[in-house]
Amino acid sequence: MNPSVPVDSLALWDATAGLPEQVAAAAAAARGLPGLPGRDQVEQVVLLGMGGSGIAGAVLGAVAGPGMPVPVVATKGYALPDFVGPGSLVFALSFSGDTEETIEAAGEAYESGAAMVVVTSGGELGRLAGEWEMPLVPVPASIPQPRAALGAMAIPPLALLGEIGLFPGAAHWIQEAVAQLRRRRDLLTGPDSPAELVARRIGRTIPLVHGAESVGAVAAERWKTQVNENAKAPAFWNAYPELCHNEIAGWGQHGDVTRQLFTVVNLRHDGEHPEIGRRFALVAEILEEVVADVLEVRAEGEGDLAQLLDLMLFGDFVSLHLAGKEGVDPGPVPVLVELKEQLRRGRAG
Repeated sequence: MNPSVPVDSLALWDATAGLPEQVAAAAAAARGLPGLPGRDQVEQVVLLGMGGSGIAGAVLGAVAGPGMPVPVVATKGYALPDFVGPGSLVFALSFSGDTEETIEAAGEAYESGAAMVVVTSGGELGRLAGEWEMPLVPVPASIPQPRAALGAMAIPPLALLGEIGLFPGAAHWIQEAVAQLRRRRDLLTGPDSPAELVARRIGRTIPLVHGAESVGAVAAERWKTQVNENAKAPAFWNAYPELCHNEIAGWGQHGDVTRQLFTVVNLRHDGEHPEIGRRFALVAEILEEVVADVLEVRAEGEGDLAQLLDLMLFGDFVSLHLAGKEGVDPGPVPVLVELKEQLRRGRAG
C-alpha cells in the first residue's frame, strides 16, 4: 500500500502497480489454449464486455484492428450483431462471470454457432463455458476490482489472435508492453512521481482528457473512467480530430466559469497522423484562455500496445493520487453495487 494513501481497503494501489506482471501472466495463461478456430475459419472478431472488462474490446480494436484482415467489433450491451454466426470468433469477457449483458449476448452467440472464447474468473459465464465446451482463459479471482484487471482481460484476445495468425507478432508486442510498463511503474511509484504532479495540477478541477485517434482515444476514455471510479469524481474525454469539428466551438462562452472548473490533459503518442500535432497546438492556444490549465502526457515504449498501456497506467496512478489527496478509498464503488441491486430487485418483482 502506498504510504501517502490514508485509505485503500482493497489494496488497489498494489494491484495497479502489478500491471506489468499481470500482462505477462495473462499472456502465459492464454498460450496453447485448445479448441480455437483456424485462421481461415474466422470472418470477423467480436468482443463482448462491459465496464472494466469491456475495455479489452477497445484495446484490441486500437492495437490490432487496423492491421487485421478481418473486422473487429466491440459490443457493449445485451444485443448481439445480426451478422454473428459460424464464421465469427466471439470473445465473451466478464471479470465476475455474472455480467448480465455479457451473459445474454454470449448465449445468443452460442445459439448462432459462433466460435467462442470465454475470459472470466468464474460465475455464471464460467459455468456456461463448461456446459458449452468453450475454451476458457481464467482470470485470477484475487484481483480486487474489474478495473484492476486490465491486463488479465485485454491481453488474452491479443495473444490468442496472434496464435491463430490474425495478429502476427502479438507475442513480441506483449513483451515490449511488459518491459515499458515496468519502466513506467518504477517512475510512477518512486519519489517525485509524475502522476502525483499531474494530480496536483488537476487538483479539484474536472479533468477533460483529450487523445488522438484510436490509441489516444482509448487511453483518454480509460483516464476518464478511472477518475470516476477511483477518485469518485467527474471527468470527461474526447478525441482528435473529431473534437476539432464540434467541441472547440463550445468554449466560446462562460470562460469565467470554465477557467475555474476544467483542466485539459492531452495524451500524446507516436502513432499520431502528422497533422494531429498541429491540431493539439492550435487547440491549446484556444483553451489556455478558458480553462485552469493544459497539461500533456507523452507515451513511451515500442509499439502501439506498449504506448497505449503506458498511457493507461499513468492515468490509473493519477486517479489514485486524486483519490488519496481527498481521503477517498479508491476501491469500493457502492453506487454501482446499489444500481445493480436495484435492477435485480426490479426484475425479481
